[in-house]
Amino acid sequence: MSKPHTYTLTTILTLATLTLSGCAVPSSTPAPYPDTLTVQTTERNVITVQSSETIKAVPDMAQIRFGISTQAEDAKTCQEKNTTDLARVIDFLKSSGIPDKSLQTSTYGMNPIYDYTSGRTAVGYEMQTSLTVSDITIDQAETLLGACVDKGINNIDSVSYLSSQYDACYEEALTKAIESARQKAQVIADAGGCTLGSIVRVEELSSSQTARYANSFIEKSMASGSVADTIMEPGQLNISAQVSVEFAIE
Repeated sequence: MSKPHTYTLTTILTLATLTLSGCAVPSSTPAPYPDTLTVQTTERNVITVQSSETIKAVPDMAQIRFGISTQAEDAKTCQEKNTTDLARVIDFLKSSGIPDKSLQTSTYGMNPIYDYTSGRTAVGYEMQTSLTVSDITIDQAETLLGACVDKGINNIDSVSYLSSQYDACYEEALTKAIESARQKAQVIADAGGCTLGSIVRVEELSSSQTARYANSFIEKSMASGSVADTIMEPGQLNISAQVSVEFAIE
């Protein structure tokens, strides 16, 4: 007859501890929960509308980009001739009342002229320099275009028009766009049986600077012609503003 097993309290506690230790999750196992839990509850009683308005303005200012192109058999002579022609043009512009701050030279470039009939042989060089005349009146632009050929300018790259009242017109367009947004929101609120409240958020969506100029690209060579009778028709600038507006509702 077998003898009954006798266990002390100490033995029972030791076995329980071993059992629990065997079931424990290893310390290297990542926690089943993220480090941070974020709970957000948002209740927004708003109406969001977008609106845009356009103000038309007659341009009263202009910007002209001239080109001075020269050719010579060697690079040094070509550069010297281009520099001389450019200096003569700048002197003419200054004598015509154009201030230094309105003159900017750029695009200095020189390239070989190749003769491909007998292979790729350099037979000369061509240099081009751009001269931008900005912040001048329409009348000044007409005068300059009419006299430019005799002063060494043989290319007109572009003519751009702008309004000196652009900022004021843009602000007016912004005001009208917000007023239009309020009218839209009021219609929506009435249709939904809500009471329209005040503006809680406004975002300007328009990129005003990109429309500051109305460009008329001429890209015309004046080497064999004249623009003495040039008449400029700048038309109108469309100055637009676009907004997104949120209104509170009850």
